[in-house]
Amino acid sequence: MPDQFFTDIYRDTEHLTWAPTEQVRKRGRSRTRRTRIAATLAGVVAVAVVATGAVALAGGQDAAPTPVLPATGSLTPTPAPSATPTPSPPKATRTPVAPPSSPSSSSDRSPAGSTDPAIPESAMLQASDVPSDWRRQAAGRDGDSSFAFSAGACEPANHPLYLLKSRAERGIVFVQGHIAPLTETVTRYSARDAARYLGAVRDRAGSCGGTEVKITVLAEDLAGTDSALVRVEHHDNAVSHYLFVRVGDLTAELWVADRAAATEYAPKVAERLCAGTDTC
Repeated sequence: MPDQFFTDIYRDTEHLTWAPTEQVRKRGRSRTRRTRIAATLAGVVAVAVVATGAVALAGGQDAAPTPVLPATGSLTPTPAPSATPTPSPPKATRTPVAPPSSPSSSSDRSPAGSTDPAIPESAMLQASDVPSDWRRQAAGRDGDSSFAFSAGACEPANHPLYLLKSRAERGIVFVQGHIAPLTETVTRYSARDAARYLGAVRDRAGSCGGTEVKITVLAEDLAGTDSALVRVEHHDNAVSHYLFVRVGDLTAELWVADRAAATEYAPKVAERLCAGTDTC
């Protein structure tokens, strides 16, 4: 006996006229396309709503109102009815920093040392620190009288001493007649490099190889200062003496013609360096 469900369907559809198979398929494909388009548009609208909400959230209540274009063509901002204007903070004023006076130069500014890298003139030896017949004049570093030049013939040539980067440098020379019995170069390093400076000088003396030059540390901590007296003897028997003094992030290198006077200069140099560092 046939199932009652199928009997009812047969009775209700016995006299219906069915559309051709190809037409039914065509309608199905058309409905599928409409469904996909509707879903795509719904996704785009959802993304736009989310983006608009994010912008509004980022702008906050104090965001600038959207300008409305009236008939005159000029832009008139529409005020926000409930927003409370926030006063703009005052513009910060910058105090210009005077550049270091010549011949001082600065580079590689580092927060680890003194605030101002420029070396003041008062940090150098003064005329009252040397014999009265010596004339004091500003000068850059004399390559022929510098320790780096004298030790240039040492092997190996690449030494950590020459890798320390200065922040500022200033030099003077004292002249007596036609000779220069004393030159001084004051250099500012970062606090870290300044602490390594004298150790690097001593190491350069101890590690100097070759036959062109011989370096000897003659004395250290002269007159209670952080200092070293170094002798450089060249292959032609020429001899140079260098006094090194450090105070804070400042170091002084002196070429001295009179070795005996170096001990007297050390405390004077240290006292002058105090005028140019935050350490004292």
